[in-house]
Amino acid sequence: MSHLSPGRLPDGSPAPDTGPSTVGGSAAPEAPADPAPGRRSRGAWCLAVGATVLAAALLLGALLLPDQLDLLTPGAFLRLPVEGLPLAALLLVPPARTRRACAVAGGSLIGLLALLKCVDMGFRSVLFRPFDPVLDWGLLGSAADYLRETSGRTGEVLATAGACALVLAVPALTALAALRLSTVLARHRPRAVRGTLVLTTVWLICLTLGLRTGGVPVAATVDADLVGERARQVRTSLTDARVFRRQAARDAFARTPPDRLLTGLRGKDVLFTFVESYGRSAIEDPAMAPRIGAVLAEGTAALRTAGFAARSGWLRSPVTGGGSWLAHSTFLSGLWISNQQRFRTLTSSDRTTLTGAFRRAGAWRTAGIVPGVDRAWPEGGFFGLDHVYDSAHLGYRGPAFGWSRMPDQYTLESFRRLEFGRRGRGPLMAEIILTSSHHPWAPVPRAIDWRSLGDGSVFHRFAEDGANGGDREAAVAEVREDPDSVRVAYRESIAYSLHSLVGFLRRYGGGNTVLVFLGDHQPIPAVTAHSPLRDVPVTVVARDPKVLARISGWGWSEGLKPAANAPVWPMDAFRDRFLRAYGPRPG
Repeated sequence: MSHLSPGRLPDGSPAPDTGPSTVGGSAAPEAPADPAPGRRSRGAWCLAVGATVLAAALLLGALLLPDQLDLLTPGAFLRLPVEGLPLAALLLVPPARTRRACAVAGGSLIGLLALLKCVDMGFRSVLFRPFDPVLDWGLLGSAADYLRETSGRTGEVLATAGACALVLAVPALTALAALRLSTVLARHRPRAVRGTLVLTTVWLICLTLGLRTGGVPVAATVDADLVGERARQVRTSLTDARVFRRQAARDAFARTPPDRLLTGLRGKDVLFTFVESYGRSAIEDPAMAPRIGAVLAEGTAALRTAGFAARSGWLRSPVTGGGSWLAHSTFLSGLWISNQQRFRTLTSSDRTTLTGAFRRAGAWRTAGIVPGVDRAWPEGGFFGLDHVYDSAHLGYRGPAFGWSRMPDQYTLESFRRLEFGRRGRGPLMAEIILTSSHHPWAPVPRAIDWRSLGDGSVFHRFAEDGANGGDREAAVAEVREDPDSVRVAYRESIAYSLHSLVGFLRRYGGGNTVLVFLGDHQPIPAVTAHSPLRDVPVTVVARDPKVLARISGWGWSEGLKPAANAPVWPMDAFRDRFLRAYGPRPG
């Protein structure tokens, strides 16, 4: 039997087409024809091109993303990032397996840097500085607490969940985008190499000629600059602990005998009062100066009528926009406390603080009024406070006002009820924190008759009469939507705090009362118009002329308003100057 090839006759010629083949006498089914093979291939091609374009746009956007909100403009993305050139080389040169690993690593790094720039935007918009990857992690918890106080528990949870989703999604998406581009570049290697060389040449030309778009250079080095700056910052932060320990080891008053401390204030009631976010901008910014200037002028006149005199100057705070406890610690300790690591080191030491000196002297009862604290505060003992009244101990039954749990007027009245107005007491030193001027300044409480304060429930009525019917979150959202409203709300909150403080002193102050009040830091950049100044006002008020005579050499201005040319001291200089001024007179 001969072996014949399929489809061939015995002579080798092709067999004629006899129709469908049969199996077992029945025709085999015929595969259905593709009605539109061209349409399917065009659709796949469009999807592939679209994915490539999106991958390139995502990486380009991540590389060009600025780290400041005011630079987030369309022009910022119409540039050539230098980092894209080595990235292209990284995706072209290695062999396939190594190339994919490089693509994933490079894309993930770009995503992480984009997240860092987003965090920087938040820090710059509030604290007027970038995020410190060594020292600032503890502030993220404070940010969550702030969200809970101003936007409610739901707002905090949603914001935290969104942040976690971004942390996971952004590096993953940029890694996938880099992987997609690596495949396309490898497939069209010759053209990709030529294109990379052309873009490198164009970037160098733009750099040489200094070409700009939208006020920024076309030849961009955003991430390269970011990495360089952050590397220097990390080196500085890693050595900060050693530098601070060396500074803290020097304490001019560590061995001063108690009977030689604060001899010029014996028998006086001394009240150190911090006014939240009371900064130089409140006094000198044209949009706020007339209102705050009038409040200070009226306060000076009213106190003069009551027999008081005042001297005012400036202190330069270690922080701006937030971090009040760092400013408080700087003022009281005589050390520059600019980060949480320094704060922890300080509060675990035996440093003599300004408030602690009163306790060491043994001639004062010391108390702290801290309405913004709602949990255990072991640092109170370090600061030399015999008793601390936090929000739970002040007995407030009214509504919260923005971040502030209670109005300043109520805080001051509670201090009078709990400590200052007690019969038969001895001299008192108190640290009082006023919080009504804390961001977001909505709603702002109004001053009422001191006799009507009670347990604070009276404020429910005033809150409900406001524009948002007592809805705190709605009031906060309304202020945040309009930059001008933020400045107005800040201005009015400072006016309210100052009015409350002056009213308290007029009503309850006596011949032995000495009030030292100051701001802790400047408000957020949205209020200060990004002013680099960190100055805050500081004022000493007393009825006894001998108290102010001791600081006559400080060069401070008369009244509650410091002159523009009044001395500006670093805030950590105040402790030593104060203790020397009110210590024993030489000779």
